[in-house]
Amino acid sequence: MILYHGSYLEIQTPDLVHSRENVDFGRGFYTTPIYEQAANWCEKFKRRGKQGIISRYIFDETAYQKLKILRFDRYSEEWLDFILNCRRGQDSTDYDIVIGGVANDKVFNTIELYFDHLIDKKEAIRRLRYEKPNLQICLRTQKTLDEFLHYEGSEQI
Repeated sequence: MILYHGSYLEIQTPDLVHSRENVDFGRGFYTTPIYEQAANWCEKFKRRGKQGIISRYIFDETAYQKLKILRFDRYSEEWLDFILNCRRGQDSTDYDIVIGGVANDKVFNTIELYFDHLIDKKEAIRRLRYEKPNLQICLRTQKTLDEFLHYEGSEQI
């Protein structure tokens, strides 16, 4: 499978040292199989006057049989709880890979309303079901990066 990572840098050797905490699926290297989504991730850097670079990788899908995976096929209460725990720095899970929808700006607004107790969980999920989820694949262990993700090249957009 081809995966993409949008950034302002070419990343030939991904690591967890440079990843942020308290994001959607916790500390990890975020990728997507959707080229357009990686290009959209680059746009925030371009707006700040930096370049946009999409790095491309081959992902060895045997990882799905060998590693601990959490997959969210749709926006759900479980997805929402997991994201909130990660964003609060309260994730204590040991998943190697987490796969699911992206909390983009529209989705994030709904999450913030829930987080601030302005809507309840059922209303948040009701609003989210109208959003078409993109897909992010968060590789959360260095072993996963080293063994299953292989750099193939990059391009400036």
